[in-house]
Amino acid sequence: MAERYEARPAADVEAVEVVLDAGAWELRGALGVPTGPTTLSDLLPAARAIADAVVGETSAAVEGLGACVSCGPGCGACCRMLVNVSEVEARRLRQVVHDLPEPRRGEILARFAAALRRLDAAGLMPALRRAGGLTPAQVDALTGAYFGLKIPCPFLEAESCSIYEERPVTCREYLVTSDPKHCAEGSAADVVRIQLPLKTFNALARWDVPPAEHFLERFVPLILALEWAEAHPHDPPARPGVELFREFIGLLKEQMGPPGGGPAPGATA
Repeated sequence: MAERYEARPAADVEAVEVVLDAGAWELRGALGVPTGPTTLSDLLPAARAIADAVVGETSAAVEGLGACVSCGPGCGACCRMLVNVSEVEARRLRQVVHDLPEPRRGEILARFAAALRRLDAAGLMPALRRAGGLTPAQVDALTGAYFGLKIPCPFLEAESCSIYEERPVTCREYLVTSDPKHCAEGSAADVVRIQLPLKTFNALARWDVPPAEHFLERFVPLILALEWAEAHPHDPPARPGVELFREFIGLLKEQMGPPGGGPAPGATA
């Protein structure tokens, strides 16, 4: 099944064809990409659009097999999990908060501050600050301890995301078909997640990393995103947009292997 993106015609925009062969379905379309100097932040909307398309196609395939995505408004258990965001998304979240009118901006900042105080009191801040360098076992321990505190995401309101259109790709890619109560209980063995044939988050976390280091992923815990972006406010130097975008598509394709080699959409515990 194909997803079509309409390129926006302009003198400084080129329609770049996107073809992602996920085995059970093919994603094909065109995105309008700037040809001039472009930053990662400029292309974040395009990356989100691809993430949403992959999630939409996979969800449709899963539902075609008789399962049903159980996530929805008012189900905010996953908004108490440790969520990682790419560096470009961390900068975007800082800008989103900065652009909020008062007193709302102050309320969001106060939630971040309160969450950080709780995490510090629980002794989790050292591990959070070096999250990218933890072993899998340490990540599991940190994830469990974080969820145990039941700290809501600062953007969570009435058990729904208050910045839904700006939500991180990690959040967009986390969907389950199991009963929402299992997410709230933290009973991982009973949570059935949708298996995506490729994850946009992983490509975002490797975007603009030197080719010799493409195995690296750069990310930030969402709860530290504003702090991190304050210290690192600028994207890497701008590059030709088409070149930068094609690099991103290449990182997505690396997850899939040869054409038709992506895993079949499905759900997994």
